[in-house]
Amino acid sequence: MRYALGIEYDGSAFHGWQRLTRAGVESADTLQGTLEAALSRIADAPVATTCAGRTDAGVHARCNVVHFDSDAGRNPRNWMLGTTSLLPPAMAVRWCREVGDDFNARFSARARRYRYSILNRPVRPALGHQYLAWTRRPLDAEAMHRAARALVGEFDFTSFRTVHCQAPHARRDLQAISVVREGDVLVVEVQANAFLHHMVRNIVGSLLEVGEGSRPEDWIAEVLEARDRTRAGPTAPAGGLVFLGPLYPIDCGLPEEVVLAGAGHASPPLPLPRP
Repeated sequence: MRYALGIEYDGSAFHGWQRLTRAGVESADTLQGTLEAALSRIADAPVATTCAGRTDAGVHARCNVVHFDSDAGRNPRNWMLGTTSLLPPAMAVRWCREVGDDFNARFSARARRYRYSILNRPVRPALGHQYLAWTRRPLDAEAMHRAARALVGEFDFTSFRTVHCQAPHARRDLQAISVVREGDVLVVEVQANAFLHHMVRNIVGSLLEVGEGSRPEDWIAEVLEARDRTRAGPTAPAGGLVFLGPLYPIDCGLPEEVVLAGAGHASPPLPLPRP
């Protein structure tokens, strides 16, 4: 039987999603390794997972989706509650669904959504600081939003990916992006068919230069066209980034929060608690 899980986590204490990617990092220090250890105890057999989005160290997820196969006689409620009981407090299984053998958490997804939150005030945050980037310099959210519009569409995003990115090509369809101010917090939300390594954080780092006034609004379009990482701004810190989740066709049988609302129209962003 194949199952899909919705996973929520605070990535602050983990070395990213992917299990044991480099020397000196134990599987227990990664989100994937921690989840698979819990699932394997429930199944009483080794369990391997595939996820929709391999988040970096320090990045959080509201609803990452994984799938796994198991012959263990457990129902979805057993998987959800039993696995969560074995996970650290920073991780939880939001839901579990039986899915068809053709479902793949990564390849069945039609879109993915991220939110980046920036506290913009003179004083650093005390509450919710792990979910916020912080800058004391005043930011022009409207200028950042106008500049970001140049990124909407299918383009080569080489300028916004890390040099260590292993994707075979940099062409991605960025479907929506917005920058809005909510009091002292600027929220950048991005949706695309898929993302490159550090793509969202590099976009945000570049938009911050526009918001601070050190770059003109049309500079973002110039950076995109250059296809040169050295032309873009710095990589924004990981802590402000939350993977809201992937989106799937309705016939996958998953909860509404990860289902495309209609042909070409994605579900609204998931609510997150504000500090």
